[in-house]
Amino acid sequence: MKVVVLGAGLLGVTSAYFLREQGHDVVVIDRQATPAAETSFANGGQISVSHAEPWANPSAPLKVLKWMGKEDAPLLFRLRADMRQWLWGLQFLRECTPARTKYNIEQIVRLGTYSRDTLQALRSSIGLQYDERTQGILHFYTNQNEFDAAEVPAAQMRELGCDRRVISADEAVKLEPALAHIRPQLAGATYTAEDESGDANQFARGLVEQCKKMGVEFLMSHTITALRTEGGAIDHVEATDSEGRFQRIRADSYVLAMGSLSPLYAKPLGIDLPIYPAKGYSVTMPVKDPTYAHQVSLTDDEFKLVFSRLGDRLRIAGTAEFNGYDRDLNRVRCEAIVRRTEELFPGAGDAAQAQFWTGLRPATPSNVPIIGRSKISNLFLNTGHGTLGWTHSCGSGKSIARIISGLKPEVDFAFT
Repeated sequence: MKVVVLGAGLLGVTSAYFLREQGHDVVVIDRQATPAAETSFANGGQISVSHAEPWANPSAPLKVLKWMGKEDAPLLFRLRADMRQWLWGLQFLRECTPARTKYNIEQIVRLGTYSRDTLQALRSSIGLQYDERTQGILHFYTNQNEFDAAEVPAAQMRELGCDRRVISADEAVKLEPALAHIRPQLAGATYTAEDESGDANQFARGLVEQCKKMGVEFLMSHTITALRTEGGAIDHVEATDSEGRFQRIRADSYVLAMGSLSPLYAKPLGIDLPIYPAKGYSVTMPVKDPTYAHQVSLTDDEFKLVFSRLGDRLRIAGTAEFNGYDRDLNRVRCEAIVRRTEELFPGAGDAAQAQFWTGLRPATPSNVPIIGRSKISNLFLNTGHGTLGWTHSCGSGKSIARIISGLKPEVDFAFT
């Protein structure tokens, strides 16, 4: 079977690899010149099964109201004359009940655990290197109420097979001595030893090279202009290359893996995807003093930031800004990340050489991605992964490849 994958981000590239492994002829199309050049370019770097509590949870509505209008807020809704934003917001509120939160955590943990195992097997089989670290992920809390609130979801995750242990502040400092500077402020932490970190963009580029060796074709710098249907199925994809030349690309099946752009391409087909762009920020800076720099990947739950060590670089990423498809860098939000980093790890990174980046995460109201069949017979979906695209990429790619191949997925997940 010939399969066209729309999008060469993490989800598109992993889909292509596992589809080719199943024996299909695969073509990947992307508007960028290089793979993983948008949302996957400079993300937080965490393979974080433990980061399974969705934004939509019982405490979220009050927090969102408190943060409304604050430029440096961890989660910022910029209200717009945009019906899609308002509808998404209403769906988000519906997901904030305890029952919905519990269900969504189950889905996120199951897919995350499977995906992490799949990544580890893939790394071992083809020898990929991407500044990976396998020292676990430590969630630390500087607010007692936030720490107390973490115990229930952590217990649920343990029941689902994600060993997220609740530990004391002293245990946290023992695991990561760089936290000693803020020991008086620490309320406690949770630690998941099986979680990992690594450079997602480097991983994607390495996997693309492996895909090419396997015979996958990549049409880069090709802008998809339309998906054309005939008889209830996709007939062809229309695209233009970097020189503006028009092309029709045909296949037996198609995978929509275009992140936050996915709903824009699905809408003309009569498919409404509950995905809205959540603009995230990251800061990358060289390690200045290794004695102050963290080794373990960290999550600062109060400020919604993650910290990863990528070789001799520090990557700090997080926050979410709901402001349509705007990609402008907000200096206030960038500086807030640098300021928090300096508070926690003074002198660890060279802030004078900080590089700022922003990308649009494809967020669903529940934080549960959309994977599986669509109502178009030969169009399949692998999108809506929000902040967990790196965590869920390998499991999602392998699952969609199995679905297209007529095989049952290996994970208990709410596929479409």
